[in-house]
Amino acid sequence: MTGGNSARAQMLAGIRKALGPGGGADARAAVAERLSRHPRNLVPARGQLPQDQQVELFAGMAAEVAATVERLPALADVPAAVASYLAGLNLPAEIRVAPDPELDSVPWAERPTLTVSRGAARDGDGASVTGAFAAIAETGTLMLASGDGHPTTLNFLPDTHIVVLRKGKVVGTYEEAWDRLRAAAGGFATGMPRTVNFVTGPSRTGDIEQKIELGAHGPRRLHILLVEE
Repeated sequence: MTGGNSARAQMLAGIRKALGPGGGADARAAVAERLSRHPRNLVPARGQLPQDQQVELFAGMAAEVAATVERLPALADVPAAVASYLAGLNLPAEIRVAPDPELDSVPWAERPTLTVSRGAARDGDGASVTGAFAAIAETGTLMLASGDGHPTTLNFLPDTHIVVLRKGKVVGTYEEAWDRLRAAAGGFATGMPRTVNFVTGPSRTGDIEQKIELGAHGPRRLHILLVEE
């Protein structure tokens, strides 16, 4: 046992020597400075477009990865759009809606054929409706932050995920999305969400015979209602 401990100590000492000095005051100060300043690396030109063009880019990039995007004038149009989407796929008119204050103004009662319940996803829920914290134009990606108003289960358990996205939440780059999240949370120490998920299109895998299959590890459908309001 002693010999084993000695060999382990020698191995760890070799790793420390190879890595060089670290962990001192200067290193800690450098880490703190980087965390506070969030320096940028190379940003693709397509992420630096004007906001209207970012919205168009987001819609195009999302479509390229098998998501569907529907443009709506206002939140009041969401219930009809959801009902029409589900009917077009011959899916039950039943949705599990995130308890998100931003979705409280959606007039679900105007579409009485929809069965609406709220809360985290349950076994058997076929379709969920959530908001999104941000959308990233350069890759057509949704940024979904967990919290009381957005249970993470809604992102992954139902077969169909419908996202209500306000146009103003589209940003050019991942860096901008993280800036918004830090600002909303007040910094790392006070309120960052426990989980941040980046979703680019419906779930997929190519593990079986190199053939793409949708819905392998999450929803097989991702439908984005892009609200102009």
